Amino acid sequence: MKLFNTRKYSHAVQYCISIALVIFVASVCYSASNVIGYRVVALVLLMTASIIAMLFDMLPVLTAAVLSAVIWNFFFIPPLYTFHIDNAEDILMFLLYFVIALVNAVLTFKIREAENKARDKEEKENTIKLYNTLLNSLSHELRTPISTIVGAVDTLKEEREKLSDQNQTALLSEIDKASTRLNRQVENLLNMSRLESGMLKPKVDWCDMNELINSVIGKNFSDSIHRIVFHENEKLPLFKVDAGLLEQVLHNLIHNAVQYTPENALVQITAANEADNCIITVADNGKGFTETEMQKAFEKFYRVPTTKAGGSGLGLSIVKGFVEAQNGHVTLEKSETGGAKFTIQIPAETSFINNLKNE
Repeated sequence: MKLFNTRKYSHAVQYCISIALVIFVASVCYSASNVIGYRVVALVLLMTASIIAMLFDMLPVLTAAVLSAVIWNFFFIPPLYTFHIDNAEDILMFLLYFVIALVNAVLTFKIREAENKARDKEEKENTIKLYNTLLNSLSHELRTPISTIVGAVDTLKEEREKLSDQNQTALLSEIDKASTRLNRQVENLLNMSRLESGMLKPKVDWCDMNELINSVIGKNFSDSIHRIVFHENEKLPLFKVDAGLLEQVLHNLIHNAVQYTPENALVQITAANEADNCIITVADNGKGFTETEMQKAFEKFYRVPTTKAGGSGLGLSIVKGFVEAQNGHVTLEKSETGGAKFTIQIPAETSFINNLKNE
C-alpha cells in the first residue's frame, strides 16, 4: 500500500476514485452480463469493494460498498432497471451482498489500520533501540577522549614544574591522540547526519587517485605500526569523483583495518580502472569476518562482538553511504590471506592529463 500512498489524497479525490472504479467495473460487467450472469457480477463487485478498502479511508470505502450494492440491484438482478426484486432467493442474495460488502469493507479497513499501528509501533521501538545504542556508544566514545584530555591538561597545569620534559611530551601526545579520536567520532556523527538527511550532494572534479591514496596514508597513518602498502598504478587516468567523500571512505576503511588487526598486520591498497569504473580495494591479513558478520558489517552501530572496545560502529555504514551517493557500491569478502577485503566500484568519467591539457 505504501507504493501508491493513496491515503494522502483528499477525501474528495478518494470519493471520486472509489465511485469511478465501481462504475467502471460495473460497466465492464454489464457489457458481459449475458455471458457471466448476475451472480458472478456480485463476486466481481465485492472484489472491487475489497480493493478500494485497501486503498482509501472508511467513508469512501462505505460509499463504494453501498453504491456497488445499488448498481448490482438496479442493473443486474431481474427485473432490470428497477429496485423491485420478485424472487425471494434474489432478495436474500441482495441482503447478504449488502451486508457482506459493508462488513468486508469495514473489516479490510480495520485490518489495514491494525497493520499500520503495528508497523508504527515497530518503527518506534526500532527508533528507541537505535537511540539507546547511539547513546550507549557515544557515552563511552566521547567520554573517554574528553576525560583523557581533561586529565592531561589538569596534570600539566597543576604539576608542570614537577614534570620532566619527557613526561610533558607524553601527556601532550595523549592529548593529541584523544583529540584525534574525539574529532573522528564527531566527524562520523556529522557524516551520518548528512546521509540521513538526504542533503549529501557529491561535488565531482578531476582527481588523481594515486595522489589521493598517498595523501590519506601520509596524513593519517604515517606512524602506524601496521604495514600499509600501496603501489602506485602509473597507468591510471584521472577520475571525475568527489575527492572529499572518497578520502573519508578510504580513511574509514584503512582505519578499520588498522583498528581490528594485530600489530604489524599487512594492509594492502590497490587502485584500477575497469570499463570507466574506479576500482579501489583495501585488504588485510587479519582474522576477517564470518559470513554472519559480513551481512551486518555495513549496518549502523554494528560492531563485531569479539572486537576490542573502541569505535561507534558508524565507519563502515558511512563508507557504504558515501560510495552509494556517487552511484557506486562497496562489497566485503575474504581476502586471499584470510582477512577482510573491501572493494569499491564507482562509475566515473576518466581522462588522462594530456587529454585535459588539450581541452
